[in-house]
Amino acid sequence: MDPALLKERELFKKRALTTPTVEKKKAESKPDPVKDDKKKSKTSSASSGPKLDINTYKTHTGSSQYRFGVLAKIVKHMKQRHQDGESYPLTLEEILDETNQLDVGNKVKQWLQTEALANNPKIEVTPDSKYLFKATYKLKDRKALLKLLKQQDLKGLGGILLEDVQESLPHCEKALKILGNSNDIIYITRPIDKKKVLFYNDRTATMPIDEEFQKLWRSVAVDAMDDQKIEEYLDKQGIRSMQDHGPKKPVAIKRKKAAQRKKVFKKPRDNEHLADVLETYEDNTLTQKNTV
Repeated sequence: MDPALLKERELFKKRALTTPTVEKKKAESKPDPVKDDKKKSKTSSASSGPKLDINTYKTHTGSSQYRFGVLAKIVKHMKQRHQDGESYPLTLEEILDETNQLDVGNKVKQWLQTEALANNPKIEVTPDSKYLFKATYKLKDRKALLKLLKQQDLKGLGGILLEDVQESLPHCEKALKILGNSNDIIYITRPIDKKKVLFYNDRTATMPIDEEFQKLWRSVAVDAMDDQKIEEYLDKQGIRSMQDHGPKKPVAIKRKKAAQRKKVFKKPRDNEHLADVLETYEDNTLTQKNTV
C-alpha cells in the first residue's frame, strides 16, 4: 500500500482515541397512570363476569338442539311406558321427573306445553292437561289385535305393518307368539322394502288344492310379464278368461244439446199510449174523391 495512506490512517486512529464521545441513553418510559387504570378495569370486569362452561352452554335455554333433545327423550319415554302397559296419563312435571330432566328452565317448559307436546303427532293431550302416548292403533290386548285384523280382512283393506303393531300393542312379543301358535295370523314380507305385514288367517276361505295343480302354478314365472303380455299368451293358447277382467273405462254419457229456439221478433207498435186519441181519416178522403 501507499505509505502516505498508511500515515493518514494512523493519524485518524489517534484523533479518534483522543476525542471524547457521549452516549445518549434511551429515556426510560414512565408509567402512564391513565392507561394502567384502563387495563386494570378491563381485566377486573372480565374476571368478575360469569364464565361460560361447555357443559352449561349445552343446557342453555336458547339452544334449539337442547330443546329438541328434551322433547325426544320425552317421546321415547312415553312410547316405552305405553309398550310396558302403563296407560294412565302424566303431567309435564311427572314426565320430567321420570326422565331425570328437572333442571329444565321455564322457557323450555312453556315451549313444551304450548307448542312441542301439543302439536306432536305421537303425544295425546287429555282434557285435564295431561299427556299420553298416541299410537297408530288403539290396542289393549291380543283380542283387540285379532278383531282389528278381522275387520281389515272383511273390508278388503289388507294387512297391518308389524312395526305399527309393535308400537301400538303393549307386551307385543308375547301376544304375537300366542296368535302365531294358534295359526290366527300370517306374516308376509313386502318385497319393496322388506317390511313384515300381518294378515288375519281366515280358515273358512281355505280349500284343498291338488298338488299337481300347485306344482304347475308355481312352475310358471310371471315376474317379468305385465297383464297385457299374459293376456296375449292366453289368447295364443285359446284361453279367453281374462277378456272381461280388469278395470273398465267409464263410458262418457253424451248429453243432447238443447234445441235452439227461434226467436220471434214482434213488430213494435208505435204510439200505443195514444190509441184513444188518434182518429182515422180514411172515410173523409173517399168522400172527397167521389165528389170530385
